Amino acid sequence: MATAASAPSAASLPASATARIGDSEFDRDTAVTRREPGVYDTELSAGWTIINAVNGGYLLAVLGRALADALPHADPFTISAHYLTASAPGPAVIRTDVVRAGRTLSTGQASLFQYDEEGREVERIRVLASYGDLDALPDDVRTTAEPPAIPPLDQCFGAQDAPDHRPVPGSSAIADRLFLKLDPATLGWALGQPSGKGEMRGWFGLADGRDADPLSLLLAVDALPPTAFEMGLTGWVPTVELTVHVRHRPAPGPLRVAITTRNLAGGFLEEDAEVWDSEDRLVAQSRQLARARLS
Repeated sequence: MATAASAPSAASLPASATARIGDSEFDRDTAVTRREPGVYDTELSAGWTIINAVNGGYLLAVLGRALADALPHADPFTISAHYLTASAPGPAVIRTDVVRAGRTLSTGQASLFQYDEEGREVERIRVLASYGDLDALPDDVRTTAEPPAIPPLDQCFGAQDAPDHRPVPGSSAIADRLFLKLDPATLGWALGQPSGKGEMRGWFGLADGRDADPLSLLLAVDALPPTAFEMGLTGWVPTVELTVHVRHRPAPGPLRVAITTRNLAGGFLEEDAEVWDSEDRLVAQSRQLARARLS
């Protein structure tokens, strides 16, 4: 297990951090407005784009917020999304449906729609999810999983640390909204020397200091650079499908995220992610299938 030295407190976040859960840029940019039962309006922010595409984890958080309002339970336990077409910054509509409402779990589905240039409605994402109450779960934990071995924050690097202050290749607007420090062992790609291993590890938080909650965990699993970079590939790695399991409400402080890829074949790869909080708890897990640009 990680030592106390490798699990910093909230004091490790930027000193200027002042945002709180419910009052932050992330909360404003994932806000939804109920138009009528089951139908929500939202505005996808350009601030969460990567290589001109809206980040898949951010989109999942937007849909997750709509489902939290539509379902009788507030916390996502498992949420699976299929990304059908690329989303763009701007207005969108989310339509939800309650599939089953039980005593401890409720299940719903949601789809996000935008309009094309001809004014036709286009479905961007379709989600199926089960929600519950994380605070009602028993404390019993039996696991062989261990937190990732990531160097301390002051020995990891973010976009602002790139040579000559150049942005990390592939980063864009979303980088300004994240507190992201990557393990040097997974940063060879940024120096033109990828290791060939499908691994990416780093410390994660929001730049304005907002602590993590179940909805922001949906962002955390998809916020690091793709493992494909460290495998020697470049360019956009679009998500085809993403499933996230939220296991615990995270404690305050930066998160540790570790992502691995074991198989790239036929132009597709999987990314398995684990998210650990400052109290050494595995708070989220995910698997996604993504398309790799091989040329």
